[in-house]
Amino acid sequence: MVAYIRDNTGRFQQRPHYKPEELDRECEGIITSFLRELHGGVSYPIQTEDIKKLIETDVEDLDVYADLSHYGCNVEGVTEFRAGKRPHVLISSTLTENDRQENRLRTTLTHEYGHVRFHAYLWEMEPLTADLLRQKPDADKVICKRDTIMNAQQYDWMEWQAGYVCGALLMPKSAVIQTCKEYVEHHGIFGAVSQQTEHSSRLVEKIVEKFQVSQDAARIRLIKLNQLTPAASTKSLFG
Repeated sequence: MVAYIRDNTGRFQQRPHYKPEELDRECEGIITSFLRELHGGVSYPIQTEDIKKLIETDVEDLDVYADLSHYGCNVEGVTEFRAGKRPHVLISSTLTENDRQENRLRTTLTHEYGHVRFHAYLWEMEPLTADLLRQKPDADKVICKRDTIMNAQQYDWMEWQAGYVCGALLMPKSAVIQTCKEYVEHHGIFGAVSQQTEHSSRLVEKIVEKFQVSQDAARIRLIKLNQLTPAASTKSLFG
């Protein structure tokens, strides 16, 4: 059961506190169950259209051709929470209309799904008043900028959680660990791979290829799962 602590951002009286392993377990259950129901099995990378279908199961509307420029620079996703209704998710058209941005589109979609799945109920528990919405028109929205999609600071708890969910959905823990296990066994490496070695870049590329994510997303995920370490490498089995 999720724990609750004081929300120091002032958005809510209390907010959920998830341990990384809780998010990993929950997200892997969500995505594998969804894929089995949709396709009868699980394979990676998850198709972008399947990510959209996942979101559509829990939202009122998903708009992947939205103009978000009025929210400011580098805003790529917005989730709007409305009392008595399911959330409304907006994704910047700049991601959808450019094939080169597909990996960023995938991370933004799963990030916004993190808000939908793990945060929507908070607005039902503490509904906003009309007076507050007049004073703060965006109080019922989470506005997500490019820099916080994958790797927000932990004090920004809502963005941090959605960012973690993003990685945990696209790169489920057990599949990542298995890929890393195969790599280190093949190369005779003890423990985590050092970021000071060429193996670090090669392992990142393995994750990029298997899960169709950017290098930054792959690296962040490997670090969070303690599969990449800043420490110097240990002696290999054959060194």
